[in-house]
Amino acid sequence: MMTTPRRLNIGYGLGYGPGFSLRYGPGYGPGYGRVPLALLLVAWLCSACGFQLRDEASLPPQMSQTEMVIADEYSTLARRVRLMLERSGVRFVEGGQATAILEIPQNQVVTEVLTIGDNARVREYRLTHTVQFRLTDTAGRELIGLQTLRQSREVSFDEQKILASSREQEYLKEDLAETMARLLVARLESIYVSQG
Repeated sequence: MMTTPRRLNIGYGLGYGPGFSLRYGPGYGPGYGRVPLALLLVAWLCSACGFQLRDEASLPPQMSQTEMVIADEYSTLARRVRLMLERSGVRFVEGGQATAILEIPQNQVVTEVLTIGDNARVREYRLTHTVQFRLTDTAGRELIGLQTLRQSREVSFDEQKILASSREQEYLKEDLAETMARLLVARLESIYVSQG
């Protein structure tokens, strides 16, 4: 079932000044209404410091020693997934020591223009982060088949109040990567639990 994105007025964001607003896509339930930017920044800073609000995940026993295969092992997604899994007892190893392999063949953020004003300037666009992953044993047998996760943020702004801010652009990308990491770990847990 498709979820209608909710608009979040934060005053500043994604490189633009006052008058700027966000709409959060699927994955953010009812009650996620207007929130000051300061509160969002605090939440991001807490997550960046490793602060977690949930218990350890229940994961397949084969993941006790896991090798992660991803194009950019230093990306925000890779770092956050590693941290979250380590908190659940996973030890990351390489090659012959691994008992499971977590493959992440896709970790991509795409910008899509939604609305262009009369002056040919972009007025609204969408950031979409897509991640694909699967879990196998060292013989290549699938423990969890290929999964696709996708989250988006729809961004609009008042062109009369544009204020460049690369830091705020990075904040939204970090926020998306943090969300995707949490969803990935949650999917690993939910599939394992459902398999019984």
